[in-house]
Amino acid sequence: MIGSLNGILSFKAPPQLMIDVGGVGYELEAPMSTIYDLPALGEKVKLHTQQIFKEDGVALYGFLTLAERALFRLLLKVSGIGGKSALSILSGVEPEQFSRLIANADLTALTRIPGIGKKTAERLVVELKDKLGTLPSATGIKLVPGARAVPADPRAEAIDALLALGYRPQEVSKLVEQIKEPDLSVEDIIRRALRAALK
Repeated sequence: MIGSLNGILSFKAPPQLMIDVGGVGYELEAPMSTIYDLPALGEKVKLHTQQIFKEDGVALYGFLTLAERALFRLLLKVSGIGGKSALSILSGVEPEQFSRLIANADLTALTRIPGIGKKTAERLVVELKDKLGTLPSATGIKLVPGARAVPADPRAEAIDALLALGYRPQEVSKLVEQIKEPDLSVEDIIRRALRAALK
C-alpha cells in the first residue's frame, strides 16, 4: 500500500497529477482542495495517498492534509460512494463544511455536489452523522506551500477540470460565465465555481 509520495510535481491538469519520485512518475488524482495549495511545477511536494484496487486497475489519490485523506477514507465506507464521488465531495466542500452539512442534514446542499442524488445524500447523513467527530483536525499540516503557476488559458482548464469532476457541461458553462474577474488562476476560477455551485 502506498501511504505517501514525496517528490517533484511534474504534471498538473486538475484533477490529475503526476509526482516524480526518484525518476518514477506516479499518476494520481486529487481533490481541488489539495490542488489549490500545490506548489508550482518542478517544485517538491509531499502528498498523503490512498490506493484503491478496482476491477480494471489501481487508482491512486493524493491529499495535502491528513483530514482530507481521513474524510476520503470515511466516504469510501458509505455504500454507493466510490473514489470519483468521494473526490467530487472533497472538491466541492472542505472537510469542516462537509461535517456541518452532515450534522445539519442539509440534503439540498449535498445534492448540489456532482454525482450525489437525494438518496445518496440521505445515506451520507445516516451513515456519517456519528463518525465525523473522529476526523483529524483539518488544520493538519499543509506540507509544501508554493507559488501557483498561471496557465495559458485558465478558463478552458477550469472548465476541463469541472467536467472531470462530474459537473454537466451546461452547469460548467453557467458557473464559469458568472466569474467576471480577469487574470484569475485555474484554481481560483474552480474555487469560485464550486462555491457558486453550492449556493
